[in-house]
Amino acid sequence: MATSRALATAPPATARRGQHPGIALTVIAATQLMVVLDITIVNIALPHIQQALKFNTTDLSWVINAYTLTFGGLLLLGGRAGDILGRRRVFIVGVLVFGLASLLGGVAQSSAWLLAARALQGLGGAIASPTALALIATNFKEGPERNRAFGVFSAVAGAGGAIGLLLGGMLTSWLSWRWVFFVNVPIGIAIALLAPLYINESDRHPGHFDLTGAFTSTAGMVSLVYGFIRASEHGWTDAVTLTAFGLAVVLLAAFVLNERHARQPITPLHLLRERNRSGAYGLMLCVAAAMFSIFFFITLFVQEILGFSPLRAGFAFLPISVAIIGAAQFAARNQVRWGPKPFLVTGSILVLAGVAWASRIDINSTYVDGILGPTLLFGLGMGSIFVPVMLTAVSRVAPHETGAATGMLNTTQQVGGSLGLSILVTVYGTASRNEARNQVGAFLQHATPQQAAQFRASGKLPAPYSSEVLVHGISSAFQLGLVFAALAALIAVFVIKAPRLPEPPPVSPSGADT
Repeated sequence: MATSRALATAPPATARRGQHPGIALTVIAATQLMVVLDITIVNIALPHIQQALKFNTTDLSWVINAYTLTFGGLLLLGGRAGDILGRRRVFIVGVLVFGLASLLGGVAQSSAWLLAARALQGLGGAIASPTALALIATNFKEGPERNRAFGVFSAVAGAGGAIGLLLGGMLTSWLSWRWVFFVNVPIGIAIALLAPLYINESDRHPGHFDLTGAFTSTAGMVSLVYGFIRASEHGWTDAVTLTAFGLAVVLLAAFVLNERHARQPITPLHLLRERNRSGAYGLMLCVAAAMFSIFFFITLFVQEILGFSPLRAGFAFLPISVAIIGAAQFAARNQVRWGPKPFLVTGSILVLAGVAWASRIDINSTYVDGILGPTLLFGLGMGSIFVPVMLTAVSRVAPHETGAATGMLNTTQQVGGSLGLSILVTVYGTASRNEARNQVGAFLQHATPQQAAQFRASGKLPAPYSSEVLVHGISSAFQLGLVFAALAALIAVFVIKAPRLPEPPPVSPSGADT
C-alpha cells in the first residue's frame, strides 16, 4: 500500500475567470455525460467493430468488459486520489487520459489494441467520474444551489444512455464505428482547457492510497471474467480456464484480507454488515448482470437478425431510456411518502418479467412483439429501482463514509454487469456451438454440392441457418439471465427491510472526509 501525505499547505486555487456557476456546471456535467454514454454509444457499433477487427461473438463482450471492469474496479481509488491530490487537478488528468484512450481506440488496428484502449478509457473514467461529482460540492454552496446542481448532474447521467444510443447510431451510420471513440477527443480537450478557468480547486487532505486493494480487486475480477469467457470456447476442463479461475480465487482472497487490515481500505468491508445495505449491493449486482445482457444481446439481434441499421437500432432503444427516466422521476418524488421497499419490489419484479419475455425470442420475433415489450418492462423496473436502492445503500451511514457507500454501489453495478455478461456469454457460446452442429447437419442435407463446398471452405453457415444459431444462443443466455433477475426479486422481497427513509444530503462520492 502506497502512502501519500499532504503535498501543500497553500490554499486551493480558485477559478481563473471567477465564479460562473452555469459554466462550471456545464463542464462538470459534460464530463459525466461523456463517461456514462461511452458504454451505450459503443454498444450500437459492436457488429461493425466485430467485422472490422475480426472479433468472435464471445470475445466481443470484452469491448464492454474491458471498460467496465477497470472503471468499476478503480472508481473508489479515483475518488480518493481527488481528495488527496486536489479534485480539479485529478479531474483534468482523468479527462485527458479518457480522451487519449478514445483516440487510441478510434485508430485501433487489432482487437488487442482496441481492448487495451478500452481498459485505459476505464481508468480515465474511474478518475474523472467521482471527482466530477465531488467538484459540485467544491463549487456550489450547500442548500438549494447545490441541490439544483446535483439534480442537473443526475439528469445528465440518466439521459446519457439514450444519447449514447442515438449518437452511436448516427456516427456509425453516417461516418464509421471509429467515430464513437473519436467524438470524445475534442470534448475531452475542451473540458481540460475550461476546467482551470471556471472550476475551483478543492483542499487537499492527507491520506493513503490503497493500491494493493485496487490491484487485487480489479485483477481478480478480470481473471474471473476471463475464465468464464475462455470456458465458453474451450470448455471447463481447459488448463487456461482452470488457471484463470484459480488466480481469481487467490487475488480476490488477497483483496478481502488486505481490506480487513488496510488503514484506509478502498472498500470498507464493515459497510456490508448492515442487512439493508448489503441487500442493496446484492440487488444492484444482480440487476446489472441482467441489464448488460439486455443491451449487448438485443443490439446483436436487431442488427444481425432484424437487419436494422445502427441509426435505426439507436432509435429502437429509445423506449427503454424514456421508461427508465420516467420511472426514476416518479420513484424520486414518492420516496418520502412510500419509502424504498415498494419500489424495489415492484421494480425487480418488472425486471424479472422483462427478462422472462425476452427469453422467448426466436427467429420469427419482430421488434414489436420480441423487443419493445420486454425492454419497456425492463426500463420501468430499472427506473423504479435506481433511486431507492441508492437511498437504502446510504441509510444510517456515517457522514464521512456516505461517499464510500455510494461508490461501492456504483462499483457493484459495473462489476455485476461485467461478471453477469461474461457468464451469459459463456452460456451463449455453449448453446451456439451445440445448435451449430444441428444446423450444419440440416444445411448439408439440403445444400447443393456448390453450397456444401463453399461452406467447407469458409466454415460459415448461410442464412437462415446462421440466424438460428445466433438466436438460439441469445435465447439461452436470457434464460440464465432469469436467474439473476429472480435473485434480485428475492433480495428485494426477503432481505431488504428498509422503512420509509428521508432523503440524505448530497455528499462527496470519494469515500473519505471532505
